[in-house]
Amino acid sequence: SMPSGAVATMRGLALALIAGLGSAEESYSCPSLPPASVNPSSRAYATKPSIDGRFKFIGGRLEAHPGAMDEVTSPIFDESTGARAVIGSIPSMSSDDALEAVHAAAAAWDKGQGAWPQMKLADRITAVEAAVVQLRSIRSQIVEALVWEIAKTSGDAAKEFDRTMDFISQAVAELKRDASIAQGHGMGDWTEVGGVGVRVRRGPVGVMLGLAPFNYPLNEMYAMLMPALLMGNTAVLKLPAIGGLVHLLTAKAFAATLPPGVINFVSGSGRVTMAPIMKSGLVDVLGFIGGTRGADALIAAHPAPHRLKVFAQLEGKNLGIVLPDADLDEAVAQCVLGSLSYNGQRCTAIKLIMVHEKVADAFVAKLVSAVAQLGVGLPWEEGVSITPLPEPSKPAFLEALLSDALARGARLANADTGGGSVAGALFTPAVVDGVTPAMRLFHEEQFGPVVPVSRFSDISEVIFAARDSWNGQQAAIFTSSAAAAAPIVDSLSSIVGRININAQCGRSPDTVPFSGRRSSAMGTMSVTEALRAFSVETVIAYPANKETAEQVARGLDAQTNFLAPVA
Repeated sequence: SMPSGAVATMRGLALALIAGLGSAEESYSCPSLPPASVNPSSRAYATKPSIDGRFKFIGGRLEAHPGAMDEVTSPIFDESTGARAVIGSIPSMSSDDALEAVHAAAAAWDKGQGAWPQMKLADRITAVEAAVVQLRSIRSQIVEALVWEIAKTSGDAAKEFDRTMDFISQAVAELKRDASIAQGHGMGDWTEVGGVGVRVRRGPVGVMLGLAPFNYPLNEMYAMLMPALLMGNTAVLKLPAIGGLVHLLTAKAFAATLPPGVINFVSGSGRVTMAPIMKSGLVDVLGFIGGTRGADALIAAHPAPHRLKVFAQLEGKNLGIVLPDADLDEAVAQCVLGSLSYNGQRCTAIKLIMVHEKVADAFVAKLVSAVAQLGVGLPWEEGVSITPLPEPSKPAFLEALLSDALARGARLANADTGGGSVAGALFTPAVVDGVTPAMRLFHEEQFGPVVPVSRFSDISEVIFAARDSWNGQQAAIFTSSAAAAAPIVDSLSSIVGRININAQCGRSPDTVPFSGRRSSAMGTMSVTEALRAFSVETVIAYPANKETAEQVARGLDAQTNFLAPVA
């Protein structure tokens, strides 16, 4: 196991290994240390989940899955086996299973005539709130699953659950406040415009296919799923290959509170299951958080992409820009948070720091010192913030990025404190100084604990880098001067969706629009924007000078499910 003091031990071992390395120009290999492991006799091991996922949740039924299963392992190694700890199993579904799921969702939708889309909004809210009550009752199991499957610290795992439940509450509150979701053009209630009486509400789109990544498997899936459900859509959820166990824990809650077919689970190979679902033409709206290639492939597989509504939050290569007049201590503190919170495995992470050459030496020295203070270890250990990486291939990918950068003249600035060392799935953060556009690390999203620093002499270099990038999500500017920030803000205002001043990049609070351009997003995420994304304005209209028409229209409030009061 990794006891307290493990950080110092790891760094000591790394120093010994680094001393024997050849020149970076030849080839770079990350110093390899014993895997970060847990002993079966420890108290921590006793919390290890064992989730038997041998069931299907399709059409409201929880039934045994007779087909193949995938073993689910943790990035935390089992000391007794020397391998990743086994924490459960999940169905490896076939294309037939996938088609069964989407047909179940389509049946529940029934071309808009199903029980769920025809239900009063107030009743859908009641059902979703009942599901939340059941989810809250298994909070501890969900949190433990997050800790073990994706190595999120206990505190961060709890925050993910609580933030998700808060998001749902905020969505419900918004609907109760204004069922047109503040986009009824002032027509949420009966209004006369140009001789026409109108009222606007929003209705569902149809069958949703939802996919979310491993890093926030509950929060990011539910930030799409729950607004979609509240608005009357039905759903197929593709459980992530990593982070899927947490969803298996929720099946009973949904089975007990929602009509059959409103939510259906699909797991296993995306290549096997997703293409048949999209090619069926039954999906009306795609909710996708992940990589651009996956999004493009899904959209291209749909037989009628013109009618596929797409909500996608994609990749980011967010810039941190440090100007000569910046408060370097504040800039470093925010860049460390922005680059390395949850190991840098966030789309909103700062993925490249561009620092003016006048302050670069001081900034890098402070950055290396701050990174050295971060606790590296297992997610339940006190003071730990850097934890094992869930993706088995990620350490090798990061090593390749480092090797390329070092071979092209960059410097591993924190080599003498163990930067870049690997202990199984645990990767000690690497600070890479002197990164240039000739290097992969300048352009590619690392999505892990590698912090690239690029030096610039003129702000035009920063503007060019932002303009030339595929990234359109966020940037962070560190300066003490509005005059210095102004030209950068003007340039970035047509490139990214959020510009942070003296603060890391981030998504919160959830009521603030989270948008992007280019290859970073299609659509905007927030409580209200998600409700809009999975719904369509529906207008009830009548000629204002016709008394009978007005009586009929205004009488619908008490007669229809669609216009029934929400609260």
